[in-house]
Parts: sequence; structure tokens; C-alpha cells
Amino acid sequence: MSLTIGVDVGGTKVAAGVVDEHGAIVEKIKRATPAARPDDTADVIADAVLELLSRHTVAAVGIGAAGFVDETRSIVLFAPNLAWRDEQVKKRVEERIGRTVIVENDANAAAWAETRLGAARGQQDVVMITVGTGIGAGIVLDGRLYRGRWGSAGEPGHYRVVPDGRLCGCGNRGCWEQYASGNALVAEARDLARRAPGAAARLLQLGGGTAEGIDGPAVTQAAREGDAGALSCFEIVGGWLGHGLADLAAILDPGCFVIGGGVSEAGGMLLGPARVTFESNLTGRTHREFAEIRLAELGPDAGLIGAADLARLPG
Repeated sequence: MSLTIGVDVGGTKVAAGVVDEHGAIVEKIKRATPAARPDDTADVIADAVLELLSRHTVAAVGIGAAGFVDETRSIVLFAPNLAWRDEQVKKRVEERIGRTVIVENDANAAAWAETRLGAARGQQDVVMITVGTGIGAGIVLDGRLYRGRWGSAGEPGHYRVVPDGRLCGCGNRGCWEQYASGNALVAEARDLARRAPGAAARLLQLGGGTAEGIDGPAVTQAAREGDAGALSCFEIVGGWLGHGLADLAAILDPGCFVIGGGVSEAGGMLLGPARVTFESNLTGRTHREFAEIRLAELGPDAGLIGAADLARLPG
């Protein structure tokens, strides 16, 4: 049995796991992320990997991190939640563990996992969208991970869908993730509570009586209970998601979209309106096939599994 290690590096935790060739996790451990000290973060990764190496024979290691990774899959150019700036992650970890290391964007790694081992098995052209606090994405074209010239492809959350729209954390206005993300869902619910408290009575109850107290889980809970106000928020955000997928299909023409991330746990409440809007806005829709829109299967372990699988690839 061929084993590799995948590491998922987040702003609060590092998860490292031994993964077999079928994507099964043999063992997984977690460590807290010292996000404010980049050197310490690399050491925590190495320590977790060394612990796993003490119990398993492993050929290589893949690291997935939220941020821009250079074209050589060695350097994290920018990771907003990790204080990594031009950080030589591959070199630092390899020096500690004595194994080959590759570094990849976490959404790219998740997209690879879902294409090879998850919801998009058998597909060659796949776009995965992770709908969480913001929007992440990974692109697989012709069976290969598409990274762009400098390794920074797959950031559609920051193409602008509304000129001079809502201010985004990236510094621009009107980015897609300001309308089709977890933050957008909460913003819609809070706005409804302020404008029409009667229509948002259940949301306000779950939010402790104030619009500011409403969070994502509260909106999802209310929607699952059939609350009309919460369902309308999912209609709006799902519609924006569908608009963005239609635009991506016009550019990339994938056979399948995979939707993951925390908000995707709402299932049909999000994907239902997304599919309707996608199909009604797709360019040339009466003369072409519709890409499938599927829920991700691998959950929060997708990035770890994908990083481990990418570590198996030559070069």
C-alpha cells in the first residue's frame, strides 16, 4: 500500500494525515497554528509530519495552504491568514523531515481530490467552488490541475460582478464573493431583519433579538425549519452563485461544477436556486449541454486528501 501525507494549513489549525492511494485517511492529527509567526508555522507542520513518519512509511508530503503558491509549488507568496509572505515552505519543511514536499493552494488541492476521488470522479473538466466565509476555487482541465502561468489561477471570488458594489476585503468593490458567500448570506439576513423585522422574526429569535446576532448557522437552521425569510436569503445568494457559474461556464466550459465549503451543507436550499439561475443565464443555453452542479463529497478533509494525492505525481 502506497502512503503519502497531506497537510491542510488553516488560520487556526494544522491537520496532517496519512492517506492511501484510494483517498482513505489512515491516521490524522491536528495542531494549533501559530499564525502570527510564519517560521513557527513551518515548524508545527514539520513536527506533525515527523510524528506521523514515526509510525508510517511514507514516500512524499503535500501541503495545502490558503494563499498564492508560486509556479514551482515551493513558495507561499501570500497567505492572508498565516502571515506568510514569500515563505520558502517547501525548503523549510524538507530540511526538517527528509522527504520530498510539494506545496499547493488548498482550494486547488480540494478540487483535485473531488475530481480524482470524490463527487467529480470520471470527469476531466471540473471547476470546484468552495462557498465559505468567502469563495475559493480550483480548476481541473483535461484531467490536469490548472494553476495559471504563475500559480495563482482559480480566484473567481474576486472577479467583479457589480461595478462599484460592496467593498471586498481584497480592496476592490463588487467582487462575486460579496454576493455568493457565507458572509453574503449573513448580510442578506441581517438586512432583512433591519428592513422587515416581522418577516425575520425567527432569524431575530435565533440571533438573540438583534440583527447583528444573526450568523450563518442561524440562517441555515431557520431555512431548514421552513422559515420564509431565511429561505429568501438562500434564494438570493444561490441566485448569485448560479450567475457566477454561468459566467465561468462561458469561459471554461467544464463538464461539472462541484460546490463545497461550509455553506454548501445547506444542500438544495443553496443549489436549487443556483441551478435555476445557472440554466437560465448560460450563454447559448438552447444549443449546448448544461454542466452538472454537484455537492462535494469529501467534506473538510478534501484539501488534505488532495494534497496527499498531488504528492504522488511526478515532478
